[in-house]
Amino acid sequence: MKVLLFDIDGTLIRAGGSGRKALNRAAHVLYGHKKACSELTLAGRTDLYNFGQAYRKATGRKPTRAAVERLHQEYLKHLPYYVRSSIRCGDYHIPPGLRTLLKHLSRDKNILLGLGTGNMEKGARIKLEPSGFNVYFLFGGYGSDSFHRPALLRKAVVRARKLAREPFRPDDVYVIGDTPLDVAAGKKAGFKTIAVGTGFAEWKDLVASKPDHLARDYRNLKRWRLLFQLS
Repeated sequence: MKVLLFDIDGTLIRAGGSGRKALNRAAHVLYGHKKACSELTLAGRTDLYNFGQAYRKATGRKPTRAAVERLHQEYLKHLPYYVRSSIRCGDYHIPPGLRTLLKHLSRDKNILLGLGTGNMEKGARIKLEPSGFNVYFLFGGYGSDSFHRPALLRKAVVRARKLAREPFRPDDVYVIGDTPLDVAAGKKAGFKTIAVGTGFAEWKDLVASKPDHLARDYRNLKRWRLLFQLS
C-alpha cells in the first residue's frame, strides 16, 4: 500500500485567494477590521494558526479557542461566495496534468489518496468542490485536527490504516505540497515528501527545503508512478 497525502492550496488547486478574502470578510463582519490577514503569511500553515493570527490582528487580543471557532464559522459563511467569484474571474486553477494523475491513481487498488491540509475540513471541501476532486479523497488530516501540521498528517495516517487493505510502513506515506512548510511537516511526521512547483513558493526555496522528490507539475505520469515505486 502507498498512502498519498495532498495539500490543497497551491497543490491541488489555486482558488484566487478565496480563503484569505473570506477570512478578511469574516474579521470585518465580527470585529470591524477590513484587512486582518492581508499582511499575514497563510500558505503552508493551519487554519487554527491563521484564524488565531487574524483574530489577534483584528482585536489586539490573545485568541481563545472559542474566538477562533466563532471566526471559523463566520469564515465558512463567506468562503463559498469567494470560491465562486474566483471561478467567474478565471482565477480558479488546477495544475497541469493533475486531473489525469488523480484519475489514474484512483484506479490503483494499492493506493490510498488522502488530504493533508491546514484547512479545516469543511473549508477544504468547499474549496475543492468546483474541481470535482472531493470524490478522490475519502479521508485526510485537517487544520481542525491540530494546530501543528505534523500532527494532522499523523492523524490522516491513523485514518488511512482503518481503510487500508493491507499494512503499510511510514516510508510508504508520501506528503505532497507546494511550500517548504509542507516539506518540513512531512519530514517531522516521519514520512516521505514531494514538493511541487504549482503553488506559492519559489522553486529555489523548494529545492533548499530538500524534499525526497521535486516536480514542476503533474504532467509526466510515468515519472510520478516511479516516484511512488509503482510498477
